[in-house]
Amino acid sequence: MHSYTKAESRERGRLFRKGFRQSLADCVDPDIRRKIERIDQAAAARGAQELAALHKVQADARQDLAAAKAVERTSPRADRAAAREARKQAEQRVKLAERAVHKAERD
Repeated sequence: MHSYTKAESRERGRLFRKGFRQSLADCVDPDIRRKIERIDQAAAARGAQELAALHKVQADARQDLAAAKAVERTSPRADRAAAREARKQAEQRVKLAERAVHKAERD
């Protein structure tokens, strides 16, 4: 996963276009490749950190869901409706976290 900042995206695009024009003339500057690789490495490192954070959020959401299910199963009849709502909210948080992780892993 890569996570480019707006400035990195602009700079990478500019360097790519410059390198493309130079490749048409068969005189590509190696500095362009190094700069693009440096930008890609920084974006990959940032992306790995973001993916790790998403996995942590997903694990926390799953743990909260397990706790909500336990509370729902052990709650007295009068409190069961509130416990059911808490479980549904926890399920929604798990679903959102899973979507975010899947989307990040695809990119």
